[in-house]
Amino acid sequence: MRKSIRLKLFVSITGLILFFVALFLILNTGYLKTYYISQKEKTLLKSSLSIYNMYNGDPEKISLFLEKIERSRNVHTTILNKNYYLIYDSQPRIFRLGQIRREAPLSTKISVVDIVTSLEQIKQGQPILHIRRDNRLGTDFVELIYLLKNADILILSTPLEAIDESIAIANRFLLFTGIITVLIGSIMAFIFARRFTRPILELNRIAQNMAHLDFSQKYKVNSKDEIGELGQSINSLSNQLDMSITGLQEANQKLVADIEQERKIDQMRKEFVSNVSHELKTPIALIQGYAEGLKVNVVEDEESKNYYCDVIMDEAGKMNKLVHDLLDLSQIESGYFHLEKINFDLSLLVDRVVEKFEPLFEEKKLTCQVENNIASKELTVTADIIRTEQVLVNYLNNALNHVDDKGLIKIAIDPSPDNQKIRITVFNSGTPIPEDSLDQIWVSFYKIDKARTRDYGGTGLGLSIVKAIQDLHKNKYGVVNQDDGVEFWFELDRI
Repeated sequence: MRKSIRLKLFVSITGLILFFVALFLILNTGYLKTYYISQKEKTLLKSSLSIYNMYNGDPEKISLFLEKIERSRNVHTTILNKNYYLIYDSQPRIFRLGQIRREAPLSTKISVVDIVTSLEQIKQGQPILHIRRDNRLGTDFVELIYLLKNADILILSTPLEAIDESIAIANRFLLFTGIITVLIGSIMAFIFARRFTRPILELNRIAQNMAHLDFSQKYKVNSKDEIGELGQSINSLSNQLDMSITGLQEANQKLVADIEQERKIDQMRKEFVSNVSHELKTPIALIQGYAEGLKVNVVEDEESKNYYCDVIMDEAGKMNKLVHDLLDLSQIESGYFHLEKINFDLSLLVDRVVEKFEPLFEEKKLTCQVENNIASKELTVTADIIRTEQVLVNYLNNALNHVDDKGLIKIAIDPSPDNQKIRITVFNSGTPIPEDSLDQIWVSFYKIDKARTRDYGGTGLGLSIVKAIQDLHKNKYGVVNQDDGVEFWFELDRI
């Protein structure tokens, strides 16, 4: 069973109080009487020395002084001359040492032989201290016999009051007060132990939270003692552990992210190789087949030979376009490509691109509309003009490949929603893009309809190149399905 420090402290303080109460009782019982007698003897010795210094042989001359000593120190004084005749007594009742006598006048001879065991000892100036019992009064007296000037004998006595009874009363009182002291002391010990251990328990709780990696709790330092210093150390340790573990967690998260990124890159590499292989497999097979046919003279007429050569050239052109797109995408995504930003008129760029596409529009009998909703003086943008043209060209190629029988393509120049940039949109009438493919069309080699893409020679890289160029410009791009077609857009920084 765990014993708390609060219980130990409470028991220790209470035991200490009990120990001191018991010690006082023992000392009071065993040594109080001895101490009391020694104090009485000191009083008599002090009084005898005072009388010795004042005494000149005539007690009457120092009677006032003797009375003062007698009253203040509760001392009975008797003076005998060298012949043992009584010459002064502080009380009317005169007694021979050891026996009570009737009242006697002064100059009565007193015998001290029954008490003084050595008269030579008195003559030598050595005081005699002893305890005498008065049988009539039933009281003990401490008595002192001392040799004064002129060889007079001084006898001082003081009663020993009922010291045993006083000790019993004192012990009972001490026991009573001791019980009260123990009770009050126990309560105070409990309060003190609780108050003393509260910060320790708080520090223990904080330490347990730290063990569970919870560093939000801090100890409130309210004192400058050892517990306060310990609290500051715990807080400092908590902060350092918090920073260290947070750093480790961030490093671990970064490591996990890096591993996941490596996994994605490896997966992308595999997919890239697979996609490139797939894209090249068909044109290579066609080129190989038609080239072998020409070599072995499968066809002899000039028209068939021209057809074979056209197929070979067309497939070679597709492979060439694929290689160029891959190089562009790789160069942009590698981070080594740097934009050459300049200020140019966007309307001139749009007109030039549309002019290049005019033969295709006429060939496919398409209508291309250009709408400019911004004043000509506000059409200046800053960007890499070559890459911006590439984005617009890729959008137009995408529109040409997916326009329906309505044959409508529309290019619009508008301010962005926040009016901080210019937005260019390319709309083509046709079938909307499936919702689950809106985010996927920007991924390399992604094709919604692979069979149709093969017909017009698409590589699935055009929109991923748009994404890479816009990310490099740090500008937005996107696609929106309209009721009668699809609208692609991108933004440029305006001046």
